[in-house]
Amino acid sequence: MSRQVVIIHGWSDHGNSFQPLASFVNALDRETRNIWLADYISLEDDVRVEDVAKRLQAVFEELLQNGTLERPFDLIVHSTGGLVAREWITTYYSGDKISECPVKRLIMLAPANFGSKLATMGQSLIGRVLKGWNNWFKTGKLMLDDLELGSLYQWQLAERDIFKKHPDDISPYGQNGVWPFVIVGSHPYLGHLREIVNENGCDGTVRVAAANLNAKGTTLNFATKDEQPIASEWETRHDPAFQIPFAVLADRTHSSITNPQATEPSSPRHDELAAVLGEALSCDWDTYEKLAQQWKDQYTEKTALLCNQDMAAFLFSRQDANSDYFHQFFMINVHVTDDHGRDIPDYFLEFYGPEDEDDDATIYFHQEVLTHVHINQYNPAYRTLYINRNKLMDGYYQRIKDGDKSLKMSISVKPPGSNISYFSDHSQGAKGSFLFHTETETDIASRWLNRNSTHFVRIIIPRCPEFDVCKLTAANNS
Repeated sequence: MSRQVVIIHGWSDHGNSFQPLASFVNALDRETRNIWLADYISLEDDVRVEDVAKRLQAVFEELLQNGTLERPFDLIVHSTGGLVAREWITTYYSGDKISECPVKRLIMLAPANFGSKLATMGQSLIGRVLKGWNNWFKTGKLMLDDLELGSLYQWQLAERDIFKKHPDDISPYGQNGVWPFVIVGSHPYLGHLREIVNENGCDGTVRVAAANLNAKGTTLNFATKDEQPIASEWETRHDPAFQIPFAVLADRTHSSITNPQATEPSSPRHDELAAVLGEALSCDWDTYEKLAQQWKDQYTEKTALLCNQDMAAFLFSRQDANSDYFHQFFMINVHVTDDHGRDIPDYFLEFYGPEDEDDDATIYFHQEVLTHVHINQYNPAYRTLYINRNKLMDGYYQRIKDGDKSLKMSISVKPPGSNISYFSDHSQGAKGSFLFHTETETDIASRWLNRNSTHFVRIIIPRCPEFDVCKLTAANNS
């Protein structure tokens, strides 16, 4: 059956960059009649993701009405294009309307589903110099705000397509809706200024964990038990057994993920991108349901094995084949409020091991395992933690000699004034704590921590007025 494909680029890019991908798709499936390359403004400071999605809907409606574009068509998106697609789907085809969505397969190449560390750098002097010389130093500020790690926009978008806010919320993803696929690389940029933005577990621009659309959410409520929170896992819109196919490819950077013909860095696995694209574009629903496990076994776990230095060197046959590239990470978006729902911008998160152990493990965690903490530039109540799972399992736990091999996290909050404190302890720096992870990964504290994934954690702490804030005194009736 003939079909059409639309390709949407990312921030600071343009449609012509995807001519190689269009040629590949056309050669892959001779039944593909037309491939459309979208172009949208991303470097003007007055354009948001929502604006692009709104125009995209108008363009699609016009082409569908005059017969130029036919239902269903496939959508391939890169980087920020993932947010554009999700915004478009959830805005115009939410709830019962999802069956009317003209897109069936949504193939996401290195999507910035949960932001990019580069977004903040893009607004800095470096970003303005690299991208702004011909644009009056504009970098697409509003779009980069949405792309910032842990942004409010990402929280709200996740609540619209992944998590349930109401019992009758319908998922846009599934047999009768859109079939998403996520494909991302785990190799950083090599050479030139782009190396500035490299991180392990990242493709040079987007973290593997930030691309994965299989996110989880949890609320930790200290308002009832004070020092020990009540943990409530968020319900997803889709069935818990439903997993979006997710493939991590070892040899692909943020740029080369868009071109199956590219073979740099040199690797005998360079043909994997062509394979997963072919599988995504040709699958039916029965095949789709099997791809999540299939891609995990054939690609993602295979890439994870390259954490062994000898295997990485053998695969790439080059001096710069660093096994740390392929470490797996947790990404955790934290939002702290009081029990009235108001943001708390000033708090401190600390991790520690069993109390009877020395400080070696705790020091190692903060220096090596907790790789990066991002505080949102507009609202510090929102923060993103980047945790190296390989070093957590192979480094932190190995430093705990005996007994309970666990990791706890505490939150400390400074009182806002003399009349109000947080938690029931009125001392300076009152705090609560909870079990964050265990080596065996068998309890509730660890089950919601999935490798290569993003986790949303909302922490609610009690706001406690002092005695003098309000009191009653018996009236003198004599």
